[in-house]
Amino acid sequence: MTTEVQTTSTEQATETISGSRLLARSLKQQGVDHLFGVVGFPITAFATDAQREGIQYIGMRNEQAASYAAQAASYLTGRPQGCAVVSGPGVVHALAGMANAQSNRWPMILIGGASAMFQNGMGAFQEERQVLAVTPFAKYAHAVEEAERIPYYVEQAVRTSLHGRPGPAYLDLPDDVLADEVSMERVHMAPRVSDPPRPPAPEADVRRAIEALKSAENPLVIVGKGMAWSRAEHEVREFIEKTQLPFLATPMGKGVVPDDHPLSVAAARTYALQNADLVFLLGARLNWILHFGKPPRFRPDVRVVQLDIAPEEIGTNVPAEVGLVGDGQTVMRQVNTVLDVDPWQYPPETTWRSGLEQGAQENIAITEQMMADDSVPLNYQRVLKDVHAATPRDAIVVSEGANTMDIGRTILLNYEPRSRLDAGTYGTMGVGLGFAVAAAVTNPGKRIVAVEGDAAFGFSGMEVETMCRYNLPVTIVVINNNGIGGGISQLRPGVAPPPSVYLPGSRYEQVMTAFPGGRGYFVERPEELLPALTEANEGEGPALVHIAIDPRARRKPQQFDWHTGRT
Repeated sequence: MTTEVQTTSTEQATETISGSRLLARSLKQQGVDHLFGVVGFPITAFATDAQREGIQYIGMRNEQAASYAAQAASYLTGRPQGCAVVSGPGVVHALAGMANAQSNRWPMILIGGASAMFQNGMGAFQEERQVLAVTPFAKYAHAVEEAERIPYYVEQAVRTSLHGRPGPAYLDLPDDVLADEVSMERVHMAPRVSDPPRPPAPEADVRRAIEALKSAENPLVIVGKGMAWSRAEHEVREFIEKTQLPFLATPMGKGVVPDDHPLSVAAARTYALQNADLVFLLGARLNWILHFGKPPRFRPDVRVVQLDIAPEEIGTNVPAEVGLVGDGQTVMRQVNTVLDVDPWQYPPETTWRSGLEQGAQENIAITEQMMADDSVPLNYQRVLKDVHAATPRDAIVVSEGANTMDIGRTILLNYEPRSRLDAGTYGTMGVGLGFAVAAAVTNPGKRIVAVEGDAAFGFSGMEVETMCRYNLPVTIVVINNNGIGGGISQLRPGVAPPPSVYLPGSRYEQVMTAFPGGRGYFVERPEELLPALTEANEGEGPALVHIAIDPRARRKPQQFDWHTGRT
C-alpha cells in the first residue's frame, strides 16, 4: 500500500505591484485627483492605472495644454495636480507649463516618461536629459531609479511643490521603472503631505503695518492672487469692511473682494496708482503688472507695506516700510484681531476719495460710450458688454489675448475668488483652453466662459475636441480682429500678408461644430450678440461663439505705455 504524503504551504503568495500602478496609487494618496496628459511610450499603462486608482484622467491634444491644465487645477483645488507626458519631445513641450507655473507661483506635478535606464547614453527612443532640461523651471526635479522608492519621491515632489511659496515639481520615470514588478513587502507608502503650514507674522510687524495705514493720507490696498491662493477672501473682505479702505485687485486677485464692491477703484486704476502715498500689497508683487512700483505710474515717494509668504519677495523693486512675512489668511486674521480691539476706519469724506470717484466717473463715461456703439463692424467694448451680461454670476472666466484680455479685465466682473484665470505673471498666450478644461473638471456643474482673441485661440484650438469628448460646460468666445493686435479686412493678391495678420473670413465656430456635441455660433451684428451668447451658456456641453469685430478696433487711449518703470 502506497501512502501519499501531501504538503500544504503556509506561505501566501506575496503581492506584487508594477511601478506604474504604484505611481498612480502614491499620487492618489497625496491628493492628486486629476491627471491631464497625452499618452504614448512609456506612460500609456500609467494613465490606465491612474484611472484604476480613482484619479480622473483627462486626455488632452497637446502637452502644453495638458501642463497648463494641471497647474490651473492645482490653483483651483489647493493641492498639486498632475500632468503626464511622454519622453523627450513630450517633456520639452510641457516645459512651457512648468515655466508658467513657476512664474505664477502655482504648484503642479509633471510626470515625464523616460527611456529605460539600461539604455542611457545609447541613443534610445526619445532619449533626453530631462531632469537637466526642467531644472531651471522646477522647484523640485528628480529621476526615480527604483520602483519601490516611488512613494518616497512622490511625497517629496508634492510637499516641495505645495509648501512655502508654491511651484512646479518634476518626476522622471524611466520605462523599466514603470514596468518593474516589486513586492509590496518592500514598499513603504509615504504619509500624506499635510496642507501647507500657515505661519503668522510677528505681532509687532502687524501693529506697525496698521499704524502705517493710519498715517497715510492716500492709502490704497492692492489685492493679489496670493490672497486667492491662501483662501483669504473672508479675511480680506472683513478687513476692507472694517477699514473702508479703497482697494484695487490685480488681474487674478479679482473676486477676492467682489468687483462690484463700492470700495473697488478699478475704474480709476491709473489715478489710484499715481496718487497713492501708501500701498498695502496683499499677496501681490511689484513686477511688470504693477509697473514695478516706479514713476510715472507711482509716486516717487510711495510707501509700501507688503504681505507675502516669501521673505525674499519683501522689498522687491521698492523698499518695504513694513514687511509682513506669513500666510495671507493667517496674517489678515491677525490684522483683523488688532482692529477688533482698537478699531480704525479711513474717513468717509476726503480729497483722496473725491479724486478716486472723479477718476472713475471719467473712465466709466468713456467706456460706456464705447459699449453703446452699435456700429458694424463691432468694437471690443460693445462685444464685452454683452459677454458680461450673458455670463452667469458664479462662472469662472478665462481670458487671454492682448486687447481682448486687457479690455475684458475692466468689463468682465468677478464676484468670487479664483473665478478669473488669464495669461498671468508670465504673460503666456495659449493657456486659455487648458485652463478652461481644468476649471470645468474641478468645478462640475459650473459654467466656464473662455474669452479668447483669435490669436490666443489658435495656440490650442484643437482642445475643443477634448471639451466635446468629455462634454465639458465651456463656452469659448473668440473675438476676431483678424490678427495679433489687429489685422486687415482682406488680403491683397500677390502681396505677402503682414506679420501680424491672419486670414480674413475665417470661421472659427466651425472648428467646434466639427466634433459631435459641439455647438457653434457666428456673430457680426450687435443684435445677434446676446441671443447667441445666452444660448451658448444655457445649452449643454461646449459651445463656441465667434464674433467678428473691426480689425482696427483698439483700447481706449492710454495715458502711459504699458512698459514703464525704467530704473
